Amino acid sequence: MPDQHLLQSQLGPVMLDVEGLQLDAEDKELLQHPLVGGIILFGRNYADPDQLEKLMRDIRECRQDILVAVDYEGGRVQRFRDGFTLLPPMRRLGELFDSDPGSARQAAEDCGWMIASELRVFDIDLSFAPVLDLDTGKSGVIGDRAFHGKPQVVIELAIAFMRGMASAGMAATGKHYPGHGQVVPDSHVELPIDERSYDELVADIAPFAALIQAGLPSVMMAHILYPAIDNLPASLSHDWVTQRLRGELGFKGTVFTDDLSMGGAAAMGSYVDRAMLALQAGCDMLPVCNHRAGVIEILDRLKIAANPEAGQRLSVLRAKSTNGKAPLTDLAKLTRWQEAHARIASLMPA
Repeated sequence: MPDQHLLQSQLGPVMLDVEGLQLDAEDKELLQHPLVGGIILFGRNYADPDQLEKLMRDIRECRQDILVAVDYEGGRVQRFRDGFTLLPPMRRLGELFDSDPGSARQAAEDCGWMIASELRVFDIDLSFAPVLDLDTGKSGVIGDRAFHGKPQVVIELAIAFMRGMASAGMAATGKHYPGHGQVVPDSHVELPIDERSYDELVADIAPFAALIQAGLPSVMMAHILYPAIDNLPASLSHDWVTQRLRGELGFKGTVFTDDLSMGGAAAMGSYVDRAMLALQAGCDMLPVCNHRAGVIEILDRLKIAANPEAGQRLSVLRAKSTNGKAPLTDLAKLTRWQEAHARIASLMPA
C-alpha cells in the first residue's frame, strides 16, 4: 500500500468510473482510497438532471475534493443529452470557418461556454475537450470530432473554445497529444502505429504547441506508438511526456493518460505495469474505465511516494466558479445562454 499519510493531503493519480445511476457501497469505499483523485462519468450514469444532481451530491459528500470529469465534446461524444443543450460535432464549426471565420470562432466560444456552464450547474469540474487532432480523413474514431484538417484553423477554433470554457470557470483539456488524426486503427481496440518521424509530426503537434502558449491547463495523451521516436506509446513514454511535451513545448499543466483499459495500453502489461509506466513518463492522472478489476489491481498493488507537484497541478483543475448550482432552467433564463443556444442550434443537423 502507498503511504497514506503522504497521499492523504493531495489528490491521487487514479481516475475511476462507476457503473450505475447512483453510488454503491464499493464505489464509496474506492472513492476514499488515497490513490484516487478523480472520477469520470459516462452516459450510463445519467438519466435526467435531477438524478445527476443527486449523484453529484453523493460524490461530493463522499469526497469533496475529488475531480469529476466527463467526455463532453459535442456531436457523438456528449454523455448527457436530455435536458442539456445539444451540440454539433466540431467539424461543423470547421466547415463554417471556411466560409465565415468570425462566426465560427464565435460558435466555438459559445460551445465551450455552454459545455462548461451547463456542467458547472452540477459541480462537474472537467470536460475532456477540445479535440486538437487534425481531421485528415484517416481516423474514423476521430473524424468529425476534430475541428478541421488545417492546423491554423484548429488553433483558432480551439483557442476560442478554451476561452469560452474559461469564462464559465472550467479548464480545457487538449487531446490527444501528439495527434491521433493520421492513424486508422482505433486505440480503444488496438495500439495504432504511426511510422512518421518527429519532423513529419510538426503539423499534428502545432495545435498543442499553440494552445500551450495560450495557457492550456491540461493535456490528454494518445495511446499511439511512434517507433521512430520511442518504443513505448506516447501516453506511457518519458520521451513524449517529459522531454517533448513538458521540455520542448514548455507545458506546465496537468497530463492525463487516455483510458488505461483501452487496447492501445493493454499491450504494455498488467494494469499496474501500465500505471507505473504512465507515472514514470510524467503523467499526473490515470483514467481506468470500464474495468473495475483493473482499478482494484492498481489500488491494491501500486506503490508510489507522494508527488506534491502533481497533486498541486490536479488541485488547480477544480472548477473555479459555479452558476450558484441553480437548475438548468434558471441558466436558460440568462441572455448569454439564450444567445449562445440560438447560434448553436443553427449549426445542428436538420
